[in-house]
Amino acid sequence: MRNQTFTDDFRTQFELLLRLRRDVRRFRTDAIDEAVLARCLDAFRLAPSVGLSEPWRVIRVESDAARAAALKNFQTANTEALAGYSGDKAQLYSRLKLSGMQEAPVQLAVFCDDSTDKGMGLGAGTMPEMRRYSVVSAITLFWLALRAEGLGLGWVSILDPEQMMRDLKAPEDWRLIGYFCVGWPERVSDTPELEQVGWENRADGLKIETR
Repeated sequence: MRNQTFTDDFRTQFELLLRLRRDVRRFRTDAIDEAVLARCLDAFRLAPSVGLSEPWRVIRVESDAARAAALKNFQTANTEALAGYSGDKAQLYSRLKLSGMQEAPVQLAVFCDDSTDKGMGLGAGTMPEMRRYSVVSAITLFWLALRAEGLGLGWVSILDPEQMMRDLKAPEDWRLIGYFCVGWPERVSDTPELEQVGWENRADGLKIETR
């Protein structure tokens, strides 16, 4: 294949996709076409992975029992997190919507298989965490693919990962990388919600040091 170059229009659209990627917490309950979801999940197969190990493992959380356990996990962890703040910050935290688990039609738990022998350990001998970084890279491509279809993704990080593994009966050698809500966003914005509500501001630029 010859070296591929892209047009200015493509690059403009790509930058827009990055700006609109956003972590979504407010979803409509409309169902997602399975063909569209499958197309987005195919992005995992295009992701880089250390040693071509492809260590990502995905559990689709569909049963009422599994979803109830995941929601309880989040609610417990969120209550504990709130207790770590005080004053105005605690009041602001209590008003934040930090999960779309009660609305999102699709929910996925994504794991890293730390014991995989695929790739024969290439590149992971000195930095075994590279397998987990590979999973995060795959998730990022999935995230962008969803946004390109008009869908949104919310990454739920306020939870007990070990409890989640038990509730989902994940193999012992897997490690939870993230719990994800997928669906149609109530609205689209290029500004992070946490910035909109005054929790934190993005940096003006990337600081690069030299040696």
